[in-house]
Amino acid sequence: MNLPPYAIFPNISGDKVSLRQIQPSDIPAIIDISFYDAVKASTTEEAMEMQEKINQDYEQRKSIHWGIFDNASGDIVGTCGFYRGFPEDAGELGCVLLPQFRGQGFMTAAMQLAIDFGIGHMKLRRIWAATATENHKARKLFERLNFKEVRELPDGEVELELVQEA
Repeated sequence: MNLPPYAIFPNISGDKVSLRQIQPSDIPAIIDISFYDAVKASTTEEAMEMQEKINQDYEQRKSIHWGIFDNASGDIVGTCGFYRGFPEDAGELGCVLLPQFRGQGFMTAAMQLAIDFGIGHMKLRRIWAATATENHKARKLFERLNFKEVRELPDGEVELELVQEA
């Protein structure tokens, strides 16, 4: 496996979006979608502290977290990445999008870039995700990306996975 941290943080560009490392100047735009350990930021300071923890996780080989940027405007529209370490060549893929950018294809494009990076560069054999059972939009997103529902989790979530053949 080729896990973080990397000598140069990987910026990835596609037709619609680019994934790049989140900078302090990006934080005010994403306070509403800044989370760490399922706790939501309510101030710029909290969001900055959370981003620092996310950066530490990256340095400790536990995650890689990108900002999602609209190529047309340059605006940050959301975040995505792999979280919670990489045991057994597996990575948990997560994402969140600012509400005003939903339904425009940004997340599908971003997640495909992340998946391609996870498989091609990180050499992950299994990519999985968890979402609330009632989050039908997220479940449809993962379905479009060829994830299959694996099981219902006891906390009201469903686990989905994309398994790569050997």
